[in-house]
Amino acid sequence: MPRTIFEQGLTTLQDDLLVMGSMVEKALSKAMHALRNRDMQAAREVVRDDDIIDDKQVEIEERCIHVIATQTPVARDLRYLLAVLHIGTELERMADYAEGIGKISLMMGDEPPLKPLIDIPRMADKTIDMMRRSLDSLVERDIELAQQVCDDDDEVDALYDQVFRELLTYMIEDPRNIKRATYLVWVAHDLERVADRATNIAEQVLFLVTGSKKKTPVTQG
Repeated sequence: MPRTIFEQGLTTLQDDLLVMGSMVEKALSKAMHALRNRDMQAAREVVRDDDIIDDKQVEIEERCIHVIATQTPVARDLRYLLAVLHIGTELERMADYAEGIGKISLMMGDEPPLKPLIDIPRMADKTIDMMRRSLDSLVERDIELAQQVCDDDDEVDALYDQVFRELLTYMIEDPRNIKRATYLVWVAHDLERVADRATNIAEQVLFLVTGSKKKTPVTQG
C-alpha cells in the first residue's frame, strides 16, 4: 500500500508538470500574438498571469519536498524527484521570458515593429515545440527524443544570430532605428533562452534515464 501511494504521488507530480508546461506554452503563444498584433490587452494578461505560473511552480516544489520527506524514496525515485524540481524551475524561467516579451510589447505600445516579423515567429514556433517535446520525452522516458531537443537548440541559436545581425545592420544604417531594433533583439534573446531551458529539461531526461546529460552511453558488448 505505501508503494502504491508513493507511485500515485509521482504520477500527480508529473501531471502537475504537464499542466505547468501547458500554462507556459499558452503564455509564450499569447506573448507572440501580442507582439505580432500589437494587442496590448493580451500583453497585459501575459504579465499578470505570470504570478499564477509562479504559484504553480511553488506548489510543485512543496509537493516534491513533502514526498521526499515522508516517503523515503530509493535512489532512482529520488533522482526523478530531483529532476521534477529542476524541470519546474526551468518552466518557471520560461514563463518569465514570456512575461518579458509581454512587457516589451507594452513598451512598444502602438508603434509597429521595425521590420516584418518573420524569423522571430519562427524562433517562437521552434522553441515552443522544443519545450513541448522535452516534456513528452519525460513522460515517455524517450532519450532519442530528448537528444533531438538538445540538437535542435543549434537551429534556434542560428536563427538568433541571423536576427541579431540583421537588426544590427538596421541600427548602423540609421541610428533612429536603434530603439525599435533593440526591442526585437530583446525578444529574440528571450526566445533563445527559452530554447536553452527546453534543452536543460531534455538533459534532465537524459540524466534520469541514462545517468548522463549529454549523450546516450554506448553499450559494451
